[in-house]
Amino acid sequence: MDSTYSQTLVLRDNIPQTKAKFEVFMATDRKGLREALWQLASQQRGYFTAAQALKVGYSYQAQHFHVRQGNWGRVDRGVFRLGEYNYLPSEADDYLVQWYLWGKEQAVVSHLSALSVHEIGIANPADIHLTVPPGFRQRSSAVVLHFAELATTDVEQRLGYRITTPLRAIAECSSAGADQDVVDSAVADLLSRGEVTRKQLLEAGGRLGPRAELGIERALAAQP
Repeated sequence: MDSTYSQTLVLRDNIPQTKAKFEVFMATDRKGLREALWQLASQQRGYFTAAQALKVGYSYQAQHFHVRQGNWGRVDRGVFRLGEYNYLPSEADDYLVQWYLWGKEQAVVSHLSALSVHEIGIANPADIHLTVPPGFRQRSSAVVLHFAELATTDVEQRLGYRITTPLRAIAECSSAGADQDVVDSAVADLLSRGEVTRKQLLEAGGRLGPRAELGIERALAAQP
């Protein structure tokens, strides 16, 4: 066989092999990215931010592609959710993860929203109440922002978001001037659960000032 012809056959044989190896490598790389994103998003009920996706390895161009293809849903500016979660069982508080991420992981569900999530009293807010650090700059018409530095003992960690404790939520609602019947019902529920004492409620109100303390005193006076 002609040596030139033989070399040509070898080169031609190597072309599809090289291409196949490259395709396998790319598929493995895509699978690794997908697994990394899934691992992250599963801790946030399917939600993730553009910055988190970028850190995993998805360029902004790739992010736009996945939104266009329907693999990801865009739920807010710079916040996405994996498409698979449209077909998975949901929880009533899933949407709060979106606002936690919107708040750059600094926002804590609080006040009336916290009472509602804790299922304490009759609070049923139309807006989402979040407590954020002083200097926080994000804004949304769907959110009522409260500015404060929260102690770690006043915050609970949920899957994908943080929320003020029931005791703190009652005190901050009282401090913010929530309707007295909302405070009364929350105090009654928490006492009936045996989770706090009257003294603890008064102390929580006292830490937030006279207005909070007065509202809690009135709620306690209304208890049988």
